[in-house]
This record gives sequence, structure tokens and C-alpha cells, in this order.
Amino acid sequence: MLAPNGRDGAIAAAILEEAGVPAVACPDLATLQQRMEEGAGLAVIADEALRNSDIAPLSNWVDRQPSWSDFPFLLLTQRGGSVERNPAARRLSEALGNVSFLERPFHPTTLVSAVRTALRGRLRQYEARELIAAIRQGESLLERRVAERTAELEAANRQLASQITEREKVETALRQAQRLEAVGQLTSGVAHDFNNLLTVVIGNVEQMQKRVSDPALIRRLDMMGEASRRGARLTAQMLAFSRRQKLEPRAVDLNDTVRSMRDLLQSTIGGSVQILEPELADSLWPAMIDPTQLELVILNLAINARDAMNVGGTLLIRTENVETTASTSPEAPPAGQFVMVSVTDNGSGMTDEVLARAFEPFFTTKDVGKGSGLGLSQVFGLAKQSGGGVAIETAVGQGTTIKIFLPRADSAPVPHVSRYLDLTAAHADHVVILVVDDDEAVREVTSGYLEDLGYTAIEAGSGGAALEIFEHREDIDAVVLDFAMPGLNGADLAREMQSRRPGVPILFATGYADADALASAPEDRLILKPFEQAELAEKLSNMLVTPSQAVSA
Repeated sequence: MLAPNGRDGAIAAAILEEAGVPAVACPDLATLQQRMEEGAGLAVIADEALRNSDIAPLSNWVDRQPSWSDFPFLLLTQRGGSVERNPAARRLSEALGNVSFLERPFHPTTLVSAVRTALRGRLRQYEARELIAAIRQGESLLERRVAERTAELEAANRQLASQITEREKVETALRQAQRLEAVGQLTSGVAHDFNNLLTVVIGNVEQMQKRVSDPALIRRLDMMGEASRRGARLTAQMLAFSRRQKLEPRAVDLNDTVRSMRDLLQSTIGGSVQILEPELADSLWPAMIDPTQLELVILNLAINARDAMNVGGTLLIRTENVETTASTSPEAPPAGQFVMVSVTDNGSGMTDEVLARAFEPFFTTKDVGKGSGLGLSQVFGLAKQSGGGVAIETAVGQGTTIKIFLPRADSAPVPHVSRYLDLTAAHADHVVILVVDDDEAVREVTSGYLEDLGYTAIEAGSGGAALEIFEHREDIDAVVLDFAMPGLNGADLAREMQSRRPGVPILFATGYADADALASAPEDRLILKPFEQAELAEKLSNMLVTPSQAVSA
């Protein structure tokens, strides 16, 4: 510290000593420079001590500092550190470099803070010096070891090159996955809106069927209802591309499945390919498989076959009972009894290179934008997940046969019929149901269902409106609640209702929602759009007669 005039130096030293910062008073500039060379961390100087002094030696010392060093100076000045107020500040900044200014009179806290900040900076410089020394020592050691490590580095470089190639493959697959994830998110939103539309169509068809006696009109309404249900199944199949679905295997007659898909295959493939009469085995064993996923697989194989053929090609589907021995390839089925369904085309066939990669996810021989490369990998995944396998027979220019082996079921096939055959009317009079859905048409259909069943329906078009009705109507016995709504969605609204009236039965209705979001909702508190009146009747009846615990959505 250099403050030879007045008591500033003594006061500043006392303040710093009290704050735990040792301060050494210097009588002149030469002594100050000597203390700096001995290792001082900071120089506090009153500007009058430099006003008429030769600071060239001090400036030369600053210029000679090593690269890691930037010695800090704190100048106590009467006129601040700005060039406008103190023209000498520029000269001192240029001469000394790292200069901070503290205008007098100063507050003790300000002085202590400025000194500690400067000392911390100086400490970082010392740490940098040590790091530089360590780096230089490491460089020297590295140079000595280069020769002995050359062979190891060459091996590491070869390994790195292999890893880079593998990483590029993974990144390509990741980009494909991200693209499909984006498509999947879009699909989920489309599915929600599409299922709302199908709910309206199916609901109105059911209502009209009750009021029509003309056989021709009844037949047309039946066709409309079946087309709407097929649309619901197609929506579910679309979602299979974007999210992992839980398989629901059951005993299935593959011959019936192939027969039922004839019209769907023809409408999907178009008229450019002839679909031959299927060759269906007599006394075919029942297969254990999820029928919805199986239909999607057969449809994918048929589309792939069409793309491999020119106009006029033929497609043949066969079924057969098969007993296999131990598998010789990863995709082949294990030893056992299987039901085989195959799709054969007379198209271009596969080369050995394509055949070797046929089941790889994202691998495709189609042009960019014309295929995701998930067709055969999905076939492989379903067959393996079901306990079976896949085989490919192909020849370039002669066509391809893809065989799917599905495990034989122990039980006979059970026709898939609706669980909801009979309408279950309200068990009591004046049972009030609050219907909440942002789609007016869906609300109207749902309310119509309920009124026919003997319930009293109250409609709300938003979460806020529903909550207001719920608070003022004590006679509400249950709620049918759309899960995906703008603003206050179904989950939030359910929590609000449960907090106001614990135990009130809530039935969630959804066209599509994230499975995780509805994980806490039991199956008897969830109905999927598009739903039929009988399904809604049974859900409500079970919920009101034997109410389960409140749902914490």
C-alpha cells in the first residue's frame, strides 16, 4: 500500500486488517515495487503518490510480466476513474495495465470488496501459472513417449475409424427414428380427430337404425356402420407404425383371416396386380397371434409385393401346417409345430446383398420418400415376439415368397364378437350424467345414447364450463369425460372434480391419448372412441353399480 500523504493509508490498512487482509505500508514507489517483486498480490496506491513521480520503472516491471501474470492495481482517487473526470486515469491505465479506481471518500465495505476481488483474480493467475507449468511438463513427457506409443495409436485409430462408421449408421437410423417419431405424433393427433368423427358417424347410424324399417335403408346403414368400424381398425393400424403396442394374442383361424382381407387387399393394392385365389390348407391348425397385427403384416407384405412387380403381376397367399426342426438362422422359427402363411409375387426378386439386410430396420431399396424400411422388420418383430419366425425364398427376376411361421394354438379359434351385445339401461330413474367434450357432435351423440338408456344427460363443451356445472349441480351421479381437450384437459378436470367431490365416478372417453397419461385409469373407467351404445351402457352400468376407487388421473 502506497499512500504517503494524510491518513488514508493508515485508515485503509486498518480496514483491511480488520477484514483479515494483511496490508503492508510502503513509504515510496521503489519500496512498493520491491514488495511487488517479493510476491504481493495487490498494490493499493493513492493517486497523489504517482502524480509527480517517475512511474517508468514500475511500468517497465508491468511490461516484463510473464504471460500468465496481470498484476492488479487499485488507485484511490479524488475524482473517479473516468477519462472525463480524471484525465490522468488514461495515462495510469496505459502505464500500469490492470488498474481499478476507487473514489474517495470510500465506504469500508467497498474497499474490502474491491481488494478481495483483485486478490481472487491474482490467485487465479497463480493457478494458471501452475497449470501452464503442468501442461509444459506433460508435453515434455508426451514427447518422450510418442515413439513407444505409435503402434498403440495406430491400432486405436483403426478402432476409431470403425467406431465412426458404426456411429454414422446409428445416426442415420436415429434420423429415421426421429422422422417416424414426428410422423407418429402427427398420426396421434389425426387419430384423435378421426375417431371423434367416427364416433359421430357410428352414433348416428345406430340411432337411425332404431327408426328405420325399410330393408334397403337398413342395409345401407349396416354398410355405413361396418365401414366406420373398419375406419376405426385402420386408425389403430396406423398407430402401430408410431408406437409399440401390446400384443393381444388369441387362437385365430388364418384361413378366415385371409378370406376376410380379400376386399381390403384389392382396394389397397389397386388394379395393377392380380390377386389369385388363395391356397388355403384343409384342417389348418389354429394359430396364436394378435389378429389385428397379423392383418397389418399381411397388408404390408402385399404392398411390398405390388411394389416389386410390374403391371400385370400376380400375388398369391397360402396357408399350411408346418413342423420345423432346429433353426439355422436367427429369423427362422425354433423347432415345433407352426401355422404358416405366405405371400408370393412374381416380381423382381432380391439380390444376395438385399436378402442379407432384408430384416434390418430402416433398410429399404425404394426411392427416397417412398418407404420407411420398416415393413419386413415389423414382420420379423411380430413373428419373433409371438414365438415364431420368418423365412424368405427369392430369386432375381423370378419373384419372392415370404413365409410367416406362427405358433400353433392349444385351443380352438373363437370368433371375435363384440363383448357388448345387450343394452344395459339405467338401474334407477333420474340418474344424471355430465357429458364433457369439446366436440359438439360427439357430445350430442353421447347424450343421445344416454337419453335412450334412461339417463339424464347434461352437456359441457369445455373443462371450465364443466367445472362450473359440477359445482352448482349436486345431483350429478357420474361424468363421461373427454381426455384430450384444449385448456383444462380431462386429467386436470378429473383431479379438480375429485377434490371437490371425492369418489364421483368418472369415465374417460378418448380417441387417442398417451398410454402413460392414462396408466392410472383402470380399464373399466376408460372407453375408446369410436364407441357403440352397448359398450357405453355396460361401462356406465358397471361403474355406477359397483363403483371402484376414485381415479387419480
